[in-house]
Amino acid sequence: MTESFDALARLVAAGDVVVLSGAGLSTESGIPDYRGPSGVARRHTPMTYQAFTRDPDARRRYWARSHLGWRLIARAEPNAGHRAVARLQHAGQVTGVITQNVDGLHTAAGSRGVIELHGRLDEVTCLDCDNLTSREEVDGRLREANPGFDAHVAAVNPDGDVDLPDEAVARFRTVDCGICGTGMLKPDVVFFGETVPAARVADCFALVERARLLLVLGSSLTVMSGRRFVIRAAKLGIPVAIVNQGPTRGDAHATLAVDAPLGEVLPALADVTAGPVRPALAEPAAV
Repeated sequence: MTESFDALARLVAAGDVVVLSGAGLSTESGIPDYRGPSGVARRHTPMTYQAFTRDPDARRRYWARSHLGWRLIARAEPNAGHRAVARLQHAGQVTGVITQNVDGLHTAAGSRGVIELHGRLDEVTCLDCDNLTSREEVDGRLREANPGFDAHVAAVNPDGDVDLPDEAVARFRTVDCGICGTGMLKPDVVFFGETVPAARVADCFALVERARLLLVLGSSLTVMSGRRFVIRAAKLGIPVAIVNQGPTRGDAHATLAVDAPLGEVLPALADVTAGPVRPALAEPAAV
């Protein structure tokens, strides 16, 4: 991997890098992905916006699964890859971060101005009054409405939910908006069948078009939501570097592809191009 790493370091060192990250960057934080080498097979049909808004049973099933899964997502902490991206941004090599992830870990690691393409799980929106509420507040209300809801959680799924038996779902109670009183609550993330807000997509394209390098981290680029930025960069002659374990659907557009664990490559890349860890970004001292 030495040759490809050296080539990657030269590209990143030149600066004006925009990062596009995917689920593979968060696997070392304990959040699995569906398609990478540590991915899990999807065991149920993903929730669609149409089902969520039209079918009360589907909505109850989503909230019951997500209520338990959220506890595990909320405990996740940034890993060495997230911290390396933040270091590269603070050092000036990275000028923008676009993430397909909904876990908020880039921001938690210290990255600034992150564009969260698919939203964030730690915020909840009311589909009637558009009020945004913290997931922590909604979680507290759901706990009050469902005392003793302690169904066994085997593992969290990549989209922040868990698999539950039908009898557990049937006894789960959802809650409405705490501001308007009757509005339907939905995590502020983009569901299947829902479109990313046009202004957010435009901001992403603008970032990519100003970049000297698009650096893709931990994404298989299977869905067009992220792949479109790779296609745009390639059309404009902007180099694309991909670091991922396994092939991606963007490899044909890549100037360089590095097949390696992000937790190894990114800290080494930051060491070479960003210099020593600054105190604000250093690991906390042991107590």
